[in-house]
Amino acid sequence: MPTAIALLLALAWMPPASAQEDPEAPQPEQAPSSVQPVPPGAPTVPGAPAADPRADDDSNFLLLREAARQNDSAKIQALVSRLPAQYPLASYVDYYRLKPRLREAAPEEIREVLRRHEGSAIAERLRADWLLELGRRRDWSTFEREAGTLAQNGELQIRCYALLARASRGEQVLQEARALLTNPPAYGEACAALMAQLAQAGQFTEADLLWQLRLAGEMNATGPARRTALLLGASDTRAAQAVDLPAVAMARGIGKTRAERAIYLVALGRMARSSLKLASVALNKNSPKLSQDERATGWANLALAASIGLSPEADDYWRRANGARLTNEQMQWKTRIALRNGDWKGVRAAIEAMPAGLRAEPAWVYWLGRAYKAEGRAEQARELFERIAVQSNFYGQLAMDELGRMVTAPPPVAPVTAPELAQAAANPSLQRALKFYALRLRADGNREWNWALRGMSERQLLAAAEFARRNELLDRMVETSLRTRTELDYAQRFPAPHLEILRPTAQDLGLDKAWVYGLIRQESRFIQDARSGVGASGLMQVMPSTGKWVAAKIGLDNFVHDMLNDLRTNITLGANYMNMVLENFDGSEVLATAAYNAGPGRARAWRGLLREPMEGAVFVETIPFSETRGYVRNVMANATNYAAVFDNKPQSIKTRLSTIQPRGSSSVLP
Repeated sequence: MPTAIALLLALAWMPPASAQEDPEAPQPEQAPSSVQPVPPGAPTVPGAPAADPRADDDSNFLLLREAARQNDSAKIQALVSRLPAQYPLASYVDYYRLKPRLREAAPEEIREVLRRHEGSAIAERLRADWLLELGRRRDWSTFEREAGTLAQNGELQIRCYALLARASRGEQVLQEARALLTNPPAYGEACAALMAQLAQAGQFTEADLLWQLRLAGEMNATGPARRTALLLGASDTRAAQAVDLPAVAMARGIGKTRAERAIYLVALGRMARSSLKLASVALNKNSPKLSQDERATGWANLALAASIGLSPEADDYWRRANGARLTNEQMQWKTRIALRNGDWKGVRAAIEAMPAGLRAEPAWVYWLGRAYKAEGRAEQARELFERIAVQSNFYGQLAMDELGRMVTAPPPVAPVTAPELAQAAANPSLQRALKFYALRLRADGNREWNWALRGMSERQLLAAAEFARRNELLDRMVETSLRTRTELDYAQRFPAPHLEILRPTAQDLGLDKAWVYGLIRQESRFIQDARSGVGASGLMQVMPSTGKWVAAKIGLDNFVHDMLNDLRTNITLGANYMNMVLENFDGSEVLATAAYNAGPGRARAWRGLLREPMEGAVFVETIPFSETRGYVRNVMANATNYAAVFDNKPQSIKTRLSTIQPRGSSSVLP
């Protein structure tokens, strides 16, 4: 084991290839109204940057950005010389010029660039890149001098390096490391080195390493599983097989050491995802060779797989897992299975056993309140509902229902004034964001935009949201307005653009336009040219194959994929598909929404497991796919808010969710 630790530490010192920049992903969550984009030709806000007439500058900037990604120093220098000093994204020119040379650049050169652009998003990015390089080099004196607040709230690898620096000096960082090391797929070199250091120093016990191995297996993280196995003195090859080829790992037997048995239990949990029966037979057969804790862990691994598969065996497996230490994912699915079974005592016990941070999430605050209510503890239930009823999200709306209140649109806020708008227009980060959007670099633009919002007052946020609207950036308007806590502008949060197209389409089909807008808001955030990684296009994120199928059904001749980028065609196809899915699922918006995201086949399968009617909120909570579960929650909450705006009367989300009925006869959709 010491030899394995030394090997890992030595490998950790080898500087890997420079990590690619990790652009911010689009932010989730919800918002309605009648705000329309500024029509073409309308006056723009004073102070917004005009399109750069020097197209060559933009072309050179894009080439520079790509050269920096490829670490092509010669090309970088040539391109930098072609860009004027006053180029709108001059700070990024400095960044791209320096980033490929971080390994050899003098600290003072880096500090000079940081000083020149102090307080900007790109300076923060440069500092983070530099800290990662300093961590790889183990230059702890410079790292700690430069880290500042990033040591506590920066990206995961920087925080791991910060703890590694302290651990290298002999400091006790065990508790902080345990709290930090919860997501093996994101560990990278920094967190792997931290684990190796803690194991070598005796701060990480065998139990800590076994827990890390278990997390890696559950999260399908092969690399971390291999490294942890080495720290335990076990075979990294067998650990990799346990994650990737569980049948092979199980065929090798359970082994003799705790580490080998832990690897076997990882394989057992992975096998259960594809064959619950084989995993169950294997665990029963080998139970006499396992300790009581190991048996309980094995059943917990099987119970998780059975729960995600909504298998009837799940409840029995959770009983057999009694006494096992559960991961966060296992605790949540144990709760969900109790919900499906109507076991409110089990729901309460499972939530109360969660760690404080998990228990404080709105989902579990709400369901614990429901459990208290079912047990007759009305005051405790009300206290929990009140805690989240101020939120306009799915669980906040459900809590309002429990309190006998309805969802209503708040009164309009005071309009943004000209001086407030001018201040937003003059914000340098917002200016840079607009430039990035003009260059079709949305991730970079979002980074600059979000940076600008830090520390803004409620009125400043509303002004920035209005600035976004005037520049036809409805996604930024929504996300910006969602940050206010007291001044709630539903015209910004829940826009209804293109109503002149969508209203007649929805009316002809008999669709609830609040539901349609709720889905569009979640799908694309009103970005007309939005395109997903799997090829879905436009406002309603219609897949090419779905578009072709729907076009044939409604008699739209000569359909080609490019037609999905046409606004009217996208809405027509998307709305017709929504209507077809809704009819296929007997008018259930919950099932139709799940089908729109995960496919009708999966939604039918989930419904097919019902033997009796199920409360809509419970059905949503127990959707097996986390992406679809979040998607349905957001769409239904959006639709409830849109209905409050469109109908101008109170709404109940529980009424909208309704009850999910067991499957009857229905037609087949693709």
